[in-house]
Order: sequence, then structure tokens, then C-alpha cells
Amino acid sequence: MRTFYPFAFTDIMGVDKVLSEEWRKIQWNGKNNDLQYIKNYQPHNSELQHLRILLHGPVGAGKSSFMNSVDTLLQGRMTTQALADAASGKSFSKKYRTFKIQKRGPEIFYPFAFTDIMGLEKTMNPPDEKHRGVKVEDIILAMKGHVKDGYKFNPESSLSEHDHDYNKEPTVNDKVHVLVCVIDANKVKLLSDDIMKKMRDVRLAASGMGIPQMAILTRIDEACPDVKENIKDVYKSSCLKEQMEKVSVSLGIPLYCIFPVKNYHSEIQTDNDVDTLILAALKQMIDFGEDYVNNLQTR
Repeated sequence: MRTFYPFAFTDIMGVDKVLSEEWRKIQWNGKNNDLQYIKNYQPHNSELQHLRILLHGPVGAGKSSFMNSVDTLLQGRMTTQALADAASGKSFSKKYRTFKIQKRGPEIFYPFAFTDIMGLEKTMNPPDEKHRGVKVEDIILAMKGHVKDGYKFNPESSLSEHDHDYNKEPTVNDKVHVLVCVIDANKVKLLSDDIMKKMRDVRLAASGMGIPQMAILTRIDEACPDVKENIKDVYKSSCLKEQMEKVSVSLGIPLYCIFPVKNYHSEIQTDNDVDTLILAALKQMIDFGEDYVNNLQTR
């Protein structure tokens, strides 16, 4: 017969307080205006075929799902262009891939593109164990435009200038114009110091190149029961506000550059409120990227 100590521990989620007023204002009926803004967007730089938005972050944060969600809202139907893995805890994206979103016809695309990379993982301990996840050096090379599309990441070693997949003469279209860190809102407090350091190193490298940075928090419905019940409470949630503030302090990204979103995952139809949050983040990415490219012309 098993015996136990006469006390027990109970672990519960932090209680989320719904505030009486939104701490960030958003136009919930403004989807059509933002959608039209995206559809009308054209880069001012004639050399630019598309703004390149690089998504990076921990494994399983929802990078591929966010790209699919953007594609879904722009197509008005569910899409799965970027394959995502809902089961494993390992990085599903193994290659450096550029995702363009079809606008009209098979060969006409929106003038912005997402680049998906392998996720960041905690450095293995002991160090002689097999490494996993993308190396920070490869992300920095990608921002500079030195990584060719289709390159398969090697967690053991970073890309070398002698490799076939090294782009020696990157054009403005090869370089990254916006860096976006993707983090699961459920796991902000669980991120290791090692992962945080890698994300800070990437952000500092982007700052040195003048590349604007943003962050998006995914799975907000799972992180906050009230938001799951009513997504319009996202900016009334004290829990999500706390998570965003923690990301801001930890990575040095201003709070106005951090956006909470809900990716499509179980839905079979689009939702206006889900689209509104995704569009708000996408519009900021495009605005930041456009400003960055225009500044390059004047240097």
C-alpha cells in the first residue's frame, strides 16, 4: 500500500483579468479598409519585386501557420501552402523557403513574400550531443541575402561562402526587409535563457543592418480563456498584456511593434475578427518594410 505526505500541491493557471476598456484601440469593423490597403499596395522602389518578411522564433511557435493564415484571409478560403506540423516538438521547416501569395491568376502574386526558416532550439547539453534547430549565423546570413531559396539547414554547421547554396551577390530582392519574431503566447514564460539570447542576438544583428523588427504572439485563444470565448477581448486581457510586456522587455522590441494573433487551425471558414488581428500585423509589416526599402534608396 502506497503512503503519502499529508500535504499536496495544486498548480493552476494565472487568473486572467478582463479590463473594462481596451488598452490598445483597434477598429473591429475596419477589415475591409485594411484588406483593400493590402490589395492596393505596390512598392515605390521599382527594383523591388517583393518585400521579404523573415519569420523566425522557437520551434512550434506557429510560423508556418501564420503564413497559411495570411494566405487564407487573402484568398477567402482555407489554404495550406506552408506545411505545418501539429504533433512533433521538433522543427518542421527544414529548408529556407520563400512563400509568395497568389493575387490574380497563377503567375500574379502580392508584392510581399514570407521566408520560413528552421526553428530555434535550445542548445543541447552536454555539448557533444547532436545539435538541433537553426543556427543564429544562418539567420544573419539570410537577412543579408546570402542564403539561396531551397537551402536545407544543417544544425551542425552554418552555411559557408564556399557552399553551393551561398548567394555571393545578393540583390535587394534577396535581402530581408522586415524581421518578425514569432512566439507562442502560451510559452512566453517557459522560454529558456538560451532561446531568448539567440533571439536577442538575431534582433541585434538586424538592428545593425537597419532592418525593422516586430513580434507576433500566436495561440492567444489558448493562452486566455476569455479571448477564446470572445476574441474581441484580446486588448482587454491583462494576461496577454503581461505576456507582450515580457516579450518587449526580454527582446527589446517596443510594445507597439508586438501584435497578438490567432492563426487558423481548426476552422473551415474564415472569421472577420481573426482576420482583423492578422491584417493589423500584416499592415505593420508592409509599412515597416516599405519605409526600410525607401531609406535604402536615399543612402
